[in-house]
Amino acid sequence: MDRNLILALVLTALILIGWDQLVLGPQREAAEAQQRQQGIEAAQQAGPSLTEALNAPATDATLDRIEALKLAPGRVPIETPAVTGSINLRGGVFDDLTLRRYGIEAVGEAPRVTLLSPRQTEGAQYVLPGMAVAGAPGDKALWEAPEGATLTPGTPLTLTRREGGVEHRLTYAVADDYLFTATYSISNESGAPITVEPYTTVLHRDLPDTSRGIAFEGPIAVAGGTLQEQKYKSVVKKGGFEVSGTGGWTGLASKYWLVATAPPQDQPFTAQVRSLTTAPFPQIAAATRLAPTVLQPGEATEVQNYVYTGPKRVRLLNAYEDAYGITEFDKAIDWGFLFFLTRPIFAGLQFFAGLFGNWGVAILALTLVIKAILFPLANASYKSMANMRKLTPEVSALRERYKDDPTKMQQEMMALYKKNKVNPAAGCLPILAQMPIFFSLYKVLFTTIELRHQPFLYIKDLSEQDPTTVFNLFGLLPYDPSVVPVVGAFLGIGILPLLMGVAMWVQTKLNPPPPDPMQAKIFGLMPFIFVFIFAPFAAGLVLYWFWNTTLGVIQQYVIMSRAGAKPDILGNVKNAFGRGKAANSNTPAE
Repeated sequence: MDRNLILALVLTALILIGWDQLVLGPQREAAEAQQRQQGIEAAQQAGPSLTEALNAPATDATLDRIEALKLAPGRVPIETPAVTGSINLRGGVFDDLTLRRYGIEAVGEAPRVTLLSPRQTEGAQYVLPGMAVAGAPGDKALWEAPEGATLTPGTPLTLTRREGGVEHRLTYAVADDYLFTATYSISNESGAPITVEPYTTVLHRDLPDTSRGIAFEGPIAVAGGTLQEQKYKSVVKKGGFEVSGTGGWTGLASKYWLVATAPPQDQPFTAQVRSLTTAPFPQIAAATRLAPTVLQPGEATEVQNYVYTGPKRVRLLNAYEDAYGITEFDKAIDWGFLFFLTRPIFAGLQFFAGLFGNWGVAILALTLVIKAILFPLANASYKSMANMRKLTPEVSALRERYKDDPTKMQQEMMALYKKNKVNPAAGCLPILAQMPIFFSLYKVLFTTIELRHQPFLYIKDLSEQDPTTVFNLFGLLPYDPSVVPVVGAFLGIGILPLLMGVAMWVQTKLNPPPPDPMQAKIFGLMPFIFVFIFAPFAAGLVLYWFWNTTLGVIQQYVIMSRAGAKPDILGNVKNAFGRGKAANSNTPAE
């Protein structure tokens, strides 16, 4: 491919990345702040039959989690090997849950991840199962629990209350590590018909900041085989959505976690997502609704819902889908539009991680497999580059002869390539083939919890950037360069980005520098520019690109040498520092 075209493509990519980081990023944050305010002022209400049940009582106070937990008139503790928490007797709300096996950070005894918190806390998230009955207090009702009760894997919890001759029973049970059942039964002993509408709602107070990331975060629903999802800011702007069908679930998804509810899979239901106007704080509600039922005096009804509160771990979601019949539960994971690549890449990483016991080694092994798959393409490409190398003297002569007539020069060069059956674009084919794989791996590293907090050598978390940085001498100086405004994210240049830069620099020396001095300088700077660009990326992604580039250097050197055009790496390095021969004096190996 013509060097000017390569240069244009690279510069365009740099401009787009810089524009996104330095200009669009702040604009997105400002726009989201405005949308939060609009959500408070103009959010839409839920359906009339659920309005009272879904709208939490307004409060002007934001409390810390400990104080908010104390506000409940009573709580029943939850103790399982996987989670700890409690059920609020006010409304029977499931609003306290912490994951025992997942820490906020990868180092030491970090605080555990909390998924559910009372509504009075900032960013609160909680689950409200119920039966909408006209005149009932909904989530304000006070439930009764057995004295000394604790919800454990072998001990369900049954809450009871009675209102106007109607008996309510809410039974929580642990189905699996992160899966609960919430069974709501209601018995009409009032002497008059009543209409009940079963529902379970997942609510999130405030609007999370989801501007920094490529993973979907927001309400998601599957009903009757149809997937519907909407980011938080879109829910506020558009008013949410509804989707109906038989079999499915709905909930709120974040990067690594999911809080969801699934109704009986053999009954038609409606998944309803709304932005609620519970001033002074906005709330997003994702609810499953079953058809209303009329209970005559003496009749009763019961509905069992599943409530999932845990990680979006692939095998776990697949296992729950198979064991409990939750339709298409694996769609909670955002594989992106390149799902036909991200899924196999993840499966390959998971296989090698199980084989070698380390996800970093799995990345290295998968890179070897990808290189082997793309070898025919790389082999043809590097052979074409070797043939072009042999034409270097003739190309240089044409450049000199037609230096004042660029159009004629280009025509003669194309004729020369055609005569010798050389494709000048062949050198770009391996790079072009790698780009979808690169972005797919980035998606996998960023969205799958399996790689979260996975170590490799000195790196404690492959899903985060390399923790070392040259700007504080790799930790010797008590200084964090990331605090520098605007450019701080690009100053965290760790060991892996530096190694990647060296590998890319060596790769540029496999070929002689271009005859144009300005082009030569720009191409020489590219590896260093990419060091800064890749510095904030996930360490696993930089590891892949470093290893892929290193293998590419070896592959290109061997193939071109066997084709009779052995690269003069040492000579090209000398030329780069102005101590070698002229740039166009490289001659092919005989």
